[in-house]
Amino acid sequence: MSFVDYSEYDGLGLAGLVARGEVTAAELVEAAIERIERHNGALNAVVYKAYDEARAAAGACPAGPFRGVPMLIKDLGVRVAGWPNTHGSRFARDVVDTEDSGLVRRYRESGAVLLGKTNTPEYGITGTTESALLGPCRNPWNINHIAGGSSGGSASAVAAGIVPIAHASDGLGSIRIPAACCGLVGLKVTRDRNPNLPDGYDYAYGLVVDHVVTRTVRDSAAMLDVTGYPEPASPYPAPPKARPYLEEIHLSPGRLKIAWSAETPNGRAIDSEVEAALRSTAETLKALGHEVVEKGLGIDYRALYAALGPPGGANFAAGMKRLIERVGREPEGDELEPLTWAALKGGRKVTGEQVMWGLQQLRMINRQTLALFETFDVYLTPVMGTPPPPIGYIDPVALAPREVSRRQGQVFPYTPPFNASGQPSMSLPLAMSASGLPIGMMFTARYADEATLFRLAAQLEKEIPWKDRRPPVWG
Repeated sequence: MSFVDYSEYDGLGLAGLVARGEVTAAELVEAAIERIERHNGALNAVVYKAYDEARAAAGACPAGPFRGVPMLIKDLGVRVAGWPNTHGSRFARDVVDTEDSGLVRRYRESGAVLLGKTNTPEYGITGTTESALLGPCRNPWNINHIAGGSSGGSASAVAAGIVPIAHASDGLGSIRIPAACCGLVGLKVTRDRNPNLPDGYDYAYGLVVDHVVTRTVRDSAAMLDVTGYPEPASPYPAPPKARPYLEEIHLSPGRLKIAWSAETPNGRAIDSEVEAALRSTAETLKALGHEVVEKGLGIDYRALYAALGPPGGANFAAGMKRLIERVGREPEGDELEPLTWAALKGGRKVTGEQVMWGLQQLRMINRQTLALFETFDVYLTPVMGTPPPPIGYIDPVALAPREVSRRQGQVFPYTPPFNASGQPSMSLPLAMSASGLPIGMMFTARYADEATLFRLAAQLEKEIPWKDRRPPVWG
């Protein structure tokens, strides 16, 4: 294999070359390093480079399904022994982890070679990756536009062909949004499907999950097969799967009942290109033999966001308390961005009564969300209300917090309900805007039913192939 060919393969494809002796893990690591050095100046996707460690690991990686495949880890939440964990924040810039997270151990067991860390906004709060510490991450399809957030660095690196697979996490859309911005497959898994110990305090609220962003459906499925099983003593293990997800993608989804809608929480219309892509996707699903009906969730979105606020704010303040204890002091005035200060101060004011009210409300609203899936198998919406906006449009550093929230509501109206309900939800790159930016469609299934999403995604990957689309910053 010539190094020119490296980016043409997905993760399983590269691992197959290693298994057949056509290339070594060390050669793949060097190919990835070459691409980081070539493209990162334009993208700012990789914010920590562990080249020497990766070179050493390449000589002894386990014989898992991703043996020898270079992989990147998001600089938020999960721990990698000896690596910084800045959370995208000046306050945490000197934090270095002493052990691997359980999820990172499973990545290593898959045979993946960890190469470095990717850009993230401060504490993953925004749907764009722009922070005072790490700077803006840019989209390979157009470097003047956002790569999404909070897993923007991971999505940018995968979309540019630097690595075929990268860690991502999703609290209100942070896997699906960057996948949509960068033209990738991004699955928010079922709550507690992937491990989050020993450092999973931020997951107590239940909204945040970890998985990966990839260019192919099969890479996403294969990695979830590696990571998606309960830890010992898991208090809330996700229901088990029927068979490996890598087998599911070879099975027909059958004739699914699919509801679709363009409804938004505030009732405002979405971008016309996004709505056209949604309607085209619905027509494609009909042509594939599925029963497709226009029908919204039917929930009270105002009530949902009102319920999310108190427990979300308190959870953030509690997480910051642990980080403050680790750093050994309170943050200085210039060490947190305005939106983060607002979130922290607000979270510290929340009462226990307000938290429990919010959680009670969410339980009832989640029942309403899940009720749709008593009669439908899948729910389809866009991931975003607009194509990826320019860098700076949602700027958490320069804009007032209220304006950031307003603009985020316009651009990212669809993803949060399924973090609240815990359901699996997947972004697929099924369309492109006239200006050459990806448009992602979001498919959500019943609780713990990743299998249906993988079968449907594999069908659409054949019907509307995206693997050979190439951004201007590539390979």
